[in-house]
Amino acid sequence: MDMSLLFGGLVAVLVIVVLVKTARVVPQREQFVVERLGKYSKTLDAGFHILVPFVDSVAYKHTLKEQTFDVASQSCITQDNISVEIDGVIYMQVSDARAASYGIEDYRFAVSQLAQTTLRSEIGKIELDRTFEERETINAQVVDAVDRAAEPWGVKILRYEIKDIVPPDSVKDALEKQMRAERERRAVVAESEGERQARINVSEGDRQEAINLSEAEKLRQINEAEGRAQEIRLIAEATAGGIREVASALTEPGGRDAVNLRVAEQWVMQFGQLAKTNNTMIVPAQLGDVATLVSTVMGSMETMSSDKDAEPKQ
Repeated sequence: MDMSLLFGGLVAVLVIVVLVKTARVVPQREQFVVERLGKYSKTLDAGFHILVPFVDSVAYKHTLKEQTFDVASQSCITQDNISVEIDGVIYMQVSDARAASYGIEDYRFAVSQLAQTTLRSEIGKIELDRTFEERETINAQVVDAVDRAAEPWGVKILRYEIKDIVPPDSVKDALEKQMRAERERRAVVAESEGERQARINVSEGDRQEAINLSEAEKLRQINEAEGRAQEIRLIAEATAGGIREVASALTEPGGRDAVNLRVAEQWVMQFGQLAKTNNTMIVPAQLGDVATLVSTVMGSMETMSSDKDAEPKQ
């Protein structure tokens, strides 16, 4: 009875061991590498698999997820012989489980070392000032170099990012002074540009004001000139009209006598005004001319009076 129980127990243990050795469940986004008697046999994808007991064994397990690990900080020499401490982070993914198992002993360590050496090489090609400006270019060059080297290992390099660049303290002080001087220079330039723009604005305002004043003065002069021209035209038209009236009156009966009378009256009036305003009396050289003028005036008045009486009554 005891022997049968012992045998049954041994059989049960054997069955359990066989099941453990033969049944494999591969999780999602993972691959198992199976060896048969120490030689590569196959790669198991996600799912349930049955192996040959005591013959097949899972030798390697790989995740197909994207992996991230830090690249240790290292000292790099720039082209201008400045030592800087640089560390980074790398993103990679296993694309071929078999190559990752048999292509290299430890692909993570190999990728890290290769990233460091490539970074030192790229940093040595540029000056310190440019290392801060060309991070993207350096990252792309490291990814390209490491990805080509890691292709036989079944590993795909996705990205590389420089986390920090730490220059020596003396260089930090120099950079801070340089940045402070640059900020001060920009402030001075901005202030000078503001003053320059202000002067330009003031000069433009003065120029526009001068233009407006000159335009106003021009319009005023034009208006005054047009007014004077209009006045002269009106006076000329009135004078011409008066002359035409006088000329027309001369052709009428008694017109010439009226003109002579008007001339005599003006002569007498002006002579009388001259006698009043001066202590010295001016007497015409031919005083008889005055009598003749007066007689002419009187004759003209009599003629005009007789002509008026002779006009027929209507």
